[in-house]
Amino acid sequence: MIEQLKSDTIIRKIGGRFKLTALIQHRWRELMDGARPLIERQGRNDLELAIEEILQEKITIDYEASDVTDPKTALK
Repeated sequence: MIEQLKSDTIIRKIGGRFKLTALIQHRWRELMDGARPLIERQGRNDLELAIEEILQEKITIDYEASDVTDPKTALK
C-alpha cells in the first residue's frame, strides 16, 4: 500500500505532496479516533485504509470549507 505513495498519480490527484500528506494525516487521525471507514477494511490498517480512500476518491480536500480564500493574504 505504501508503494502507491511513490506514484505521481496520487500526488497529482490531490495537488502536491504537502497536501497529500496533510490529507492522509487528517484522515488517519479520524480513523484512529474511531471514525467509520468509507470502504471495506479487508485486513488493512488505518494508514492503508486512509490511502485507499484517497485513491478511490472517497475523500478529497474541500477548498470551499477552508477559512483561507486567498493564500497571499494568509501569509500577511
